[in-house]
Amino acid sequence: MSKARFAILPLALLISGAVNAATVNPFYAGVRAGGVHYSDFDSKNYANGTYDQELQNRNAIDRDDFAAGLFMGYNVTPWFAIEGGYTWLGEATLKGDEHHNLGKVEQQAIDLVGKFTYQATDKVDLYTKVGGAWQFTRAKVEGVGSDRDDSLIATAGLGAEYHFTDNLSARAEYQYYHNMETKPTGTDTKFNWDANYYGVSLVYGWGAPAPVVAPVVEEVVEATTVQVEPVTVSIPFAFDSYKITHADKERLAPIAKRLQDNPETELVVVGHTDSKGAEAYNQKLSEERAQKVATFLMNEYNLDSSRVRAEGRGELNPVASNKTEAGRTDNRRVDVTASGYEIVQEAGSTVTVEQ
Repeated sequence: MSKARFAILPLALLISGAVNAATVNPFYAGVRAGGVHYSDFDSKNYANGTYDQELQNRNAIDRDDFAAGLFMGYNVTPWFAIEGGYTWLGEATLKGDEHHNLGKVEQQAIDLVGKFTYQATDKVDLYTKVGGAWQFTRAKVEGVGSDRDDSLIATAGLGAEYHFTDNLSARAEYQYYHNMETKPTGTDTKFNWDANYYGVSLVYGWGAPAPVVAPVVEEVVEATTVQVEPVTVSIPFAFDSYKITHADKERLAPIAKRLQDNPETELVVVGHTDSKGAEAYNQKLSEERAQKVATFLMNEYNLDSSRVRAEGRGELNPVASNKTEAGRTDNRRVDVTASGYEIVQEAGSTVTVEQ
């Protein structure tokens, strides 16, 4: 018997893509009804190792019947559920001649499966189920005897589910029950077959917590003015240099953010030097440093020149003593300032606050 082709079907959906939300309710229950088809029906006599060729003849078995069942489940996550249920899988009739039948085999199953769901659209889910089932059979065969049998078998399935509402949905699905069997007591004959269920289901879900809606309060505020302070950054320079480094550009990030977020903000760039060299040369160098930083900010952040003022103050405004190397290093700098501004909240305006 070829079983591999059925095992592949439920795995295809599981592997195919990302899983998503299936339902908002953790608990669900449903009913299903449809048909069942029996395949790979064999009869073997273990005493002599032979197969009953008549039972393997397709015309000797009525292979289709009605099936129905009940199920319920729990959504562990939005994409994975544990589902259990009972299904009546009909009767397989063993045909004789035109006047009578050789017998029949009734079958039913209680299954427990894992259900994996992929949300294809807002309304439609695709899913696969894999697990086990406890199968019950009741056989009565002329010339062989009767028997009740049960065993653990594998089951798998796949289907599609359409959500009418958050609580009500419908499914169309297929489920495969592998290697159901019965061995009439006192005989050496064993019957085994596969059951292929197909049908539709109606599902009701419940248990989702009620949505929490935060109360909204509108507050009337008085007239206020908030003063936002200026932002200043100092950019250090090497001796006799006005080159901007990558580290300098990173230091300018707070200035750039203020300029971008507040169009009314103005930019003031002031260059400085240490006291080494002639005063006139230092004045020119400080102006070049200031202009270099101002030009970078205007080009990088598309600033209008009317918002930018650049000047040099040479060696006139040291922040440390020029008598030491460390002090002179501190004095070689450009001070970059984005101006402060005011935020005015008018009296009588309302502010919406979620509690």
